[in-house]
Amino acid sequence: MQFGRSYEEFEVGATYKHWPGKTVTEYDDHLFCLLTMNHHPLHLDTHYAQETTQFGQNVVVGNYVYSILLGMSVPDISGKAIANLEIESLRHVAPTFHGDTLYGETTVLDKWESTSKDDRGVVHVETIGYNQDGKVVCIFRRKVMVPKENYLEARGGEQPGRPTPVPDRSWPGPATAG
Repeated sequence: MQFGRSYEEFEVGATYKHWPGKTVTEYDDHLFCLLTMNHHPLHLDTHYAQETTQFGQNVVVGNYVYSILLGMSVPDISGKAIANLEIESLRHVAPTFHGDTLYGETTVLDKWESTSKDDRGVVHVETIGYNQDGKVVCIFRRKVMVPKENYLEARGGEQPGRPTPVPDRSWPGPATAG
């Protein structure tokens, strides 16, 4: 399975549909809120949300929605990234609720070679996230520095840094056909 792309593999206009989706549970949302110290009752207090908000239920915290979608995009977009350079824009356009399943897709808006190092380039992408009904809930644009093929080749190829298993007394080495 491919994990990320080199600069040469990105095409302007290409859209990558991220798989699988992620169903957001109440536990996921509450844990994220507590870990990040976001104690807003809209996210944590069911009674408050039912009685005092237009939604009538808890809303999943937006940073968790963004984080899920960003994570979904890694195998297709930034799995080989040298750096995430910029989050240009982030818009939450509709609420996400407990029990919703999020899906995402990313479109390549532009790409250009680095002006300072010839072994990398920048890819400008837009990711949209939508729920099980196809309702778009989040849109963000970012710029990612990605390696060119020569960068990867100089550092070990497709899976740089991956060690080779070393035979010892508990494992004598690869089995040979016989």
